[in-house]
Amino acid sequence: MNNRLENTIGLIGVVLVLALGGLLLGSASLALRLVFGVGLGYALTRGYMGFAGSVNRSYQTGSTRLMRALMLMFCVTAALSIAVLYGKDAASYDLWVNPINFGLILGGVLFGFGMTFSSCCASGVLTDIVTGLPRAAITLLFFGMGVFLGFPIQSTASWVTDSWFTSPVGEQLYGGVYLPDLFAWDGFGGYLGAMLLTLALAAVVVALSKLYEKKRSNAGILTAVPSEQLQEDAKGNDDLSNYSPLSARTYERFFVKPWSLTTGAIVISGIFTLMMGITKMGWGASTPYGFWFGKFLMIFGVSPEALASFSTKPETVYTMPFFQHPINVQNIGIILGTILALLLAGDFVKTVKAGLKIRPLEAVLFAMGGILMGLGTRFANGCNVGSLYTPIANFSLSGWVFLAFLVLGGVLGNMVAKRFTKTCC
Repeated sequence: MNNRLENTIGLIGVVLVLALGGLLLGSASLALRLVFGVGLGYALTRGYMGFAGSVNRSYQTGSTRLMRALMLMFCVTAALSIAVLYGKDAASYDLWVNPINFGLILGGVLFGFGMTFSSCCASGVLTDIVTGLPRAAITLLFFGMGVFLGFPIQSTASWVTDSWFTSPVGEQLYGGVYLPDLFAWDGFGGYLGAMLLTLALAAVVVALSKLYEKKRSNAGILTAVPSEQLQEDAKGNDDLSNYSPLSARTYERFFVKPWSLTTGAIVISGIFTLMMGITKMGWGASTPYGFWFGKFLMIFGVSPEALASFSTKPETVYTMPFFQHPINVQNIGIILGTILALLLAGDFVKTVKAGLKIRPLEAVLFAMGGILMGLGTRFANGCNVGSLYTPIANFSLSGWVFLAFLVLGGVLGNMVAKRFTKTCC
């Protein structure tokens, strides 16, 4: 398939998603979820963004550009969220102010381990369905298994449900610490103090990242990241002296040229803020994977009643039509957004072919990574978007705690994976 044909299919695909999404889904709210998902998938792919890569790239190459871009994204999103929350009853929003407990710590470590083995996370596995189908399929199956097996623990274990620390608004939500509560005296509803603390914590992460990268560079073990090199090469290539709105060069500028990490971070921040302002909740991805695994078990004769009894979830989540669940629609939108990004750039066939080959050992690692991530999400009450990005954007202290143990788990996971691969190969 040549690039021009891919480009044409991509443009038609964008029109179909926008025109038929609401019609086929049957409601405006579901159509909006589809658009959010497509936007997230497009931005993640075009900007080479990913939460798992923040740790994996740093360990494997020494580059901390992605980690620093994520800090920018967290801060921008938190600042934009103030516009949504200021002067409102924060407890009326579904803010993910998660508990701070042993489950958050263990879940962060397990998720860090898992995303190392699978080279993706809960949102990344959706983009990887397109770019690395065998890896993503194995990871997603076992991810769903881990989520499903973790459901009863998440619902009943006190070390997952009870928080060591809480605050007034946090107690009304999920029991964690809502940072504006700590600065209620600041004259701005606590948001000035909460924003300054968020900036300070992000600055610490950025400073540590730069020191680490400098150390790797001085030691001569800083390796180039291909995607980051592509982004670097795309800079400064916007000469408008011969501009024509219908030229191939203009098309390339708007649909082909890689976004910088900064651009990707800002676009995702904007989508997140729109999502929270309209739906009153943040970005989640992983919980439906457990429902998908339950539906998979139903193929082999397991009843919805048995699934509901084991998982402590309503029977309806296993029997309702797939596209009636808003997060299902949003997750499918992420996959579609990835497909559209690759088609519009003319890279679809090349990328899909490159991701089809895996070795048996890799399949084992992907399965292990999936189940560890799935269990980790239940213990920590979310994945990299549900326990990290959304909580930090929602001014929850739990997000920063999760980040610390996610990095720890990622480093340990990379060490184990490196040794395991060396021993077995």
